[in-house]
Amino acid sequence: MSYTIDLEGQGAIVTGAASGIGRATARLLAEAGAQVLCCDMAKGVEAVAEAIRAAGGRAEAMVMDAGAEADVAAAVARAEAAFGALGIFHANAGITGGVRDLAEGTPEIWAEVLRVNLIGPFLAVKHAAPVMQRRGGGSIVLTASVAGMRANAGPPQYSASKAGVINLAQTSAYQLAGTNVRVNAICPGLIETEMTRPIYDYAKAVGAEPNLGQLNPMKRGGEPEEIASAVLWLSSPLASYVNGQAVPVCGGLSSSHPYGPRPDPAKAAAAIAAMKAREAAN
Repeated sequence: MSYTIDLEGQGAIVTGAASGIGRATARLLAEAGAQVLCCDMAKGVEAVAEAIRAAGGRAEAMVMDAGAEADVAAAVARAEAAFGALGIFHANAGITGGVRDLAEGTPEIWAEVLRVNLIGPFLAVKHAAPVMQRRGGGSIVLTASVAGMRANAGPPQYSASKAGVINLAQTSAYQLAGTNVRVNAICPGLIETEMTRPIYDYAKAVGAEPNLGQLNPMKRGGEPEEIASAVLWLSSPLASYVNGQAVPVCGGLSSSHPYGPRPDPAKAAAAIAAMKAREAAN
C-alpha cells in the first residue's frame, strides 16, 4: 500500500465549505488531486472554489442548504455529472443555535439545529451512498464534535445533534454493510473558526487568549487544517479499514472532558464590545 495520499480522479463534495473546517478540507482534498464541489449557504463559497482553481486544482461552487433534501440530491447529481464519479462526501455544515442553556432553548431553535446538524448528514448518506456503491465504494465523513461524546463541551442543542451524528455514522456503517461505502464521524475539539469566534474574541478581550485550550493536554486550541488532515486521511485508501467510528481530533480533550466555569454571557458581550470599541478608536 502506498503511504502517499493521491485522490486523483476522485469526485468530492464538502458542505459548509465557505469557511473554517469545510474550507480547509476542500482545499486539502483538492491539493491531493480530488475534484471538489464546494457547497455552502454563504455566497463566499464561490471565492473558495476560485482560490482552489487559482492554485491549480479543480473545484466548483454551489450555494445550497445542507439540510434541504432537494439541495443535497442536486449537489450529488451535479458532482457526478461534473466529475464523472463521487467518491468522497464531507458533510460538515453545522450551526450552534446561538443559546447556551436549556432554559434559553425553544423547540424552534432545537428543530433548526437538528435540521442542519443531523438531518443534513443523514441526507448526505442517503443520497451519496447509492452513487458511491455503483462505482464500487467511497467514503462519507460526518462532522460531529467532542460535544457529542460527553457533556460540558457545547450547548445542549448542539451537543445533542452531534451525539446523533456519531450514532448516525455507526448505524449507517451497518446499514451499508458489504457495499464498501465507509461512514465515519470526525469529532473536533476547540478549533478556531467563525463558529467559535465569540469564544476567541472574549478571551482576547479579557486578556485570556493564552489560556485557550488549557483544558486539553496539548494546551492550545486547534486549527481547521488539523481537522482537514484527519478528514483527508479518512477519505483516502489509508483508512480503508476504518468504518463506523467517531474519531476525536481534540488535542486530547475527549480523554477526560474536564469541566471549567463558563463566562457570564452579559459580561462576555460587554468585554467584546469594549475591545471592539478600543480597536475602532485606534
